[in-house]
Amino acid sequence: MFERPRTGERAVLVHLALGNGSEDDRAIAEFQDLAASAGAICVDLVTGGGRQPSAHFFIGSGKAEEIRQRVQTDGVELVIIDHAISPSQERNLEAFLQCRVVDRTRLILDIFAQRARSFEGKLQVELAQLRYLSTRLVRGWTHLERQKGGIGLRGPGETQLETDRRLLAERIKQIGRRLQKVEQRRQQGRQSRRKADIPTVSLVGYTNAGKSTLFNRLTVAGVYAADQLFATLDTTLRRLSLPNATPAVLADTVGFISRLPHELVAAFRSTLQETCEANLLVHVIDASDPNHRDHAGQVEQVLDAIGAGEIPRLDVYNKIDLLALPPRLECAGGQSRAVWVSAASGAGMNLLLQALAERLRGDTVHGWVRLPAEAGRLRARLFSLGAVLTEQLNPAGEWLIEVQTSRKNLQLLCHREGFREEWMQSVF
Repeated sequence: MFERPRTGERAVLVHLALGNGSEDDRAIAEFQDLAASAGAICVDLVTGGGRQPSAHFFIGSGKAEEIRQRVQTDGVELVIIDHAISPSQERNLEAFLQCRVVDRTRLILDIFAQRARSFEGKLQVELAQLRYLSTRLVRGWTHLERQKGGIGLRGPGETQLETDRRLLAERIKQIGRRLQKVEQRRQQGRQSRRKADIPTVSLVGYTNAGKSTLFNRLTVAGVYAADQLFATLDTTLRRLSLPNATPAVLADTVGFISRLPHELVAAFRSTLQETCEANLLVHVIDASDPNHRDHAGQVEQVLDAIGAGEIPRLDVYNKIDLLALPPRLECAGGQSRAVWVSAASGAGMNLLLQALAERLRGDTVHGWVRLPAEAGRLRARLFSLGAVLTEQLNPAGEWLIEVQTSRKNLQLLCHREGFREEWMQSVF
C-alpha cells in the first residue's frame, strides 16, 4: 500500500480543458490562486485538452507519464488536479506517481479548514470533509476488507473498513446535531430582528471581491480581510447606521467561486441561510477584474441554487481606485440599482449608504404619533416592536412619540390594537 508523506508543499498543478480543446487562461489563473491560498508552492503547471477524461487516471496515460517525470526530476511531493476525480482515479494516480494527489474539491476543503475561526465554521468545514472522506473509504481501505480465516479465527467480527464507516457516520451525526443547535440560536436572532422590524442586508459576491473590506468600512467591525481567496468564512453580523436613522443589520458571508463543491454548499447551509432570509442582497463585484461579468453570473447561479434568487439586489462595483474612476450612483426606474465605490479608500461610501437607505425604506413609515393617556397598551406594543425613536409627554397627559416602522406593522396595529391613523401627526 502506498504511504503518503507527512510533509511537502512543492506541487505540480494539472489543468485540463475538457470539451473545447483549448486552455482557459482565467480558469488557470484562478486555479493557481487557489493553490497559493492553500500554501502550495507551484513548481510546474501541466495543461492539456481532450473530449472526455480517462477512466483510469482521469488524465491520459501520456500526461500521467509526463507528470511522473516532472515529479521525479523536481522533487515534487504533491499533484493538484483542477477537477473532481473519483476515488479509484485518485488511488491509481498515487500508485503511479508515488506522491499525494489532491483534486479541486479537497483543495478548497483544505483552504476552508485553514480559514475557519468560529466554532460553527470549524464544524461546517469538518462536516464537509467527513462527507467527502466517506466517498473515499471504499477505495482507500480495500486492503483491510478481508478478515482472517483459520482454526480459532472464524466467527463474528468487524473489518477495519466497517469500523471506519461506523465511526465516520457517528461523527457526522454528532456534528449535525451541534449545527442544529447553532442554527436554532441563529433562527432566534432572526426572529428577534423580524419582530423589531430591523431589516438585514447581506453582502454576497465572488471570493476576493472585497466584501470584508467593505464590511469593515461600513461597520468598523475589524473583520479579517486580505487579498486572497476565501479570506473570510465565518458569517459576521453588525448593526449598520443609515441616513435618516434607519436601523439595519449587515451580514458578511462566505464568498462564492466557480464549481463550488456540493459538500460545502450542504455543510454551509445554515450560514447561507442569512443570505436566503435577507431583505436586501448587496452584490459586491470587483470592477478591476476583467472577468467580473462571468464571476457575477456564477454568483447568480449559486444564489438561485440556495433559494436566494428572488431577493432584491443592489450591485456594488468595488475597487474603482484601481481603475482611477470616480464614485457614482446608477438608477433605473427611479430606484438605485448600482453604486461604484472603493472600500479600500472609502470613496463613494456616502452614495452607498444613501442607496441602502432608499432601498430599505420601501414601505417604512416615519413620523410622530400622538397617543391619548388611555392608549397605554398600544404604547407598550410600539416599544416591543422597537418602533419608538423618541418620546415626550405633554401637559394633557398625551404621549408624543416619534416612530419608525413598516407599513405592514402599522396595519397590524390598526387591526389588532385599535390604532387610528388619524393619531399620526406628521409623516416624513
